[in-house]
Parts: sequence; C-alpha cells; structure tokens
Amino acid sequence: MSRHKKVLAIVLAGGEGKRLMPLTEDRAKPAVPFAGGYRLIDFALSNLVNSGYLQIVVLTQYKSHSLDRHLSETWRLSTQLGNYVTSVPAQQRRGKEWFLGSANAIFQSMNLIDDADPDIVVVVGADHVYRMDFADMVEKHIESGAKATVAGVRQPMDMVKSFGVIETNPQDPTRISRFVEKPDSTAPLPDDPNAFLASMGNYVFDRDALVEALRADNERGDTNHDMGGDIMPHFADRGEAMVYDFTHNDVPGSTDRDRQYWRDVGTLDSYYDSHMDLIRPLPVFNLYNYDWPIYTHQIMAPPARTVRGPNGQAGVAFDSIVSPGVLITGGHVGSSVLSPKVKVEHDARVTESVLMQNVQIGAGATVHRTILDKNVIVPPGFTVGLDRERDLARGLTVTDSGLTIAPKNYRFQD
Repeated sequence: MSRHKKVLAIVLAGGEGKRLMPLTEDRAKPAVPFAGGYRLIDFALSNLVNSGYLQIVVLTQYKSHSLDRHLSETWRLSTQLGNYVTSVPAQQRRGKEWFLGSANAIFQSMNLIDDADPDIVVVVGADHVYRMDFADMVEKHIESGAKATVAGVRQPMDMVKSFGVIETNPQDPTRISRFVEKPDSTAPLPDDPNAFLASMGNYVFDRDALVEALRADNERGDTNHDMGGDIMPHFADRGEAMVYDFTHNDVPGSTDRDRQYWRDVGTLDSYYDSHMDLIRPLPVFNLYNYDWPIYTHQIMAPPARTVRGPNGQAGVAFDSIVSPGVLITGGHVGSSVLSPKVKVEHDARVTESVLMQNVQIGAGATVHRTILDKNVIVPPGFTVGLDRERDLARGLTVTDSGLTIAPKNYRFQD
C-alpha cells in the first residue's frame, strides 16, 4: 500500500549537541565522526535510502559547515530519477528568528513540503546508531489509520528521565494514550515490568495532519516548538497517535544479537560505549551487514599497515577497528577504534580508546580510555587517560566515569 503513497523524508540535523562537547565545539552533532570513517548522520540517511525513500531534506543550523561538506561529497543521488539529499539551512522564511525547536524547524521550512507535495512525511533524528526499515513503519502507519506514528524502543526503567516516554492504551497497545517528555516515572510495559517504551525520535505523519499541527503549534504561547514535547502530545491527546514498536522491525541481514540495537549517543560516555559495542568478538552492532549497508564518504588512503619498529618489536592491533591509512610501527593497539590516517609509533600503547582522523601517537606514549579528536598529537613518552588530575590540568575533559577527551587540534604540553 505504501508504494502508492508519495513520501518526503525530513532529517533534523540542527542540534547543537552540548552534552558531546568538546566533540561538538567545531561541528554539528550529526557531523561527529563515528566508527572510523562514518558520521552520525550516515545512519539515518542509510536507513532512509535502504528503505527506498530517496527524496530527503536535511535541516541544518548549528556549525553546519563540515556537515554540509560531508553531505555534498557523499550523498549524491540520481537527479534524473527525481532523487535528492538536500541540505537546507535556517532561512528565516517566517520571520527573523532561527529555528526555535525541532517542530519550528519544519514549520519554517514548510515550503519544502509544499514543493514536494507528499502524502506522507517521515521525520527522523540524525544522531542515533541503529538499523531500521522505515518502509515497514510507514506501512503500519497507513494500515492503522492514525494521523501520527512514533517509533518506540524498549529501555530499562532507570532510564525513564532521559527520554520521551510513550504510554499506550491497555486495550490497544498500538495506540498512544499519553506522550510525556522525560517524566520522573511511568508505568512499565505489561509484558515486561523492567522496561518502558522510549521515543526514538522517528515519526511518520499524514502530510495534512502534520501541517495543521505545526501551524497550531506556531500560534500557541505555551510551547517549546518540539516534535516530542509538543507535536506528539497534540496527536496523543486527540487519540490520533500510534506507536510503532521497534521490536517488530526486521531488516535484511540482521541477527538476533543486533536486530534491536539502538543507541542514543547524546553523551560522551554513550558515544564511547557505542564504539566499544563495535569491537567485541561478536559485536552488539554489526557494521558488516552487506544486505543493509551503512553508506559514507570513502577516504582516499592506502591500506592500513602494521610493521616492526626500529627495535624489532612488531606492530600489533587486536580486537580493534583499523581504518584505511593507519600506520602502526611497532606500537600496541588493543580494544580501540582507529580512524583513517592514524599513526602509532614504536613502543606506544593504545588501549580502549577512540582515535579520530590524523591522530599521531608518539613513541613510548600511552593512551587509555580516551577519545582523541582529529589532528591531536600525543608527544613521545606522554600518558593520557591514566592520571585524572593531570588530564584536567591540561584542560582536557574527563567524565565522571573516568573517560578522557581531547578536542580537535589539541597539542599536549607539560
């Protein structure tokens, strides 16, 4: 049925990502590098494209240069067939204000909906790691007769204050009775007393119903202009909202281990943890699913290489992701993610860390439980991630869990 409906996809990519500072100091959150060669936005775009939705607009605002460049270099679809991925900045079409929230971003960009003239509008966030077939969600939305559908993912009860919470009708668990943004508590699921349904930030709307809700939201004085906080409650209160349980989504090539994987990488610790998920012997999230690929820009770099150092010690990398252009000359790398063009010199040790593009680790240096942003140079003999007070004195970020983060272009000095 959904094949006969015209679908426009809108990706919300204007987020500032304050909780990911300093990784978002110089870039928008959706542009933050991930898993070596990817950007966070690649997961949303790949899911949409793999689902067959090839008319996509990306709404940007905050420090969007690297994001715009990535989109222009990577996401070029066939215009001859009417397909596109288009980056759209805040245009102030409705006044002199920038985007005031996710709902206001779409309201200010209403011309995109008018021009595309879709039957269905799919709205997704740009900063989550997951695989999802949106075509199945659209199909279920159309069959239900609902005006709005939100994707829900099961989360443990102790996370209820971190998400938009979906409460359903006991007589019909697909119907939303209440949608609350980050409440103090909620009732558990009937079939799982330890879990609740959290909003994934992915929505499907009938076009006319969405336009009406956005216009009504714009006229209200008691609104944050937020998709989760204001638009979904609007539909829930009218009995017009449905939940799509992510548990029922199945993409080609998925396994029982990674089928329901979804990670909100909104904090430094969750961003780091999601990387560690990738490098387990049996990864919790499998990047090697060729039936549902995650697309990105391919770096022009030679193959990765491990060689002996000047003292004859072998370069070693185990339980790690090693990207093109990486050179390990007698260094030791374990349980880490090395992005393109990283260099690890002899007698250096890198463990449980994430190194972004062009990072250099000097001879004899030690890096542990650390995220090093692009172009960081660790001098020979330096240690990072082993002494919290020293790292703080250097001006680095250290989380409560002991994770150390060095910003882009950082230079160590003792």
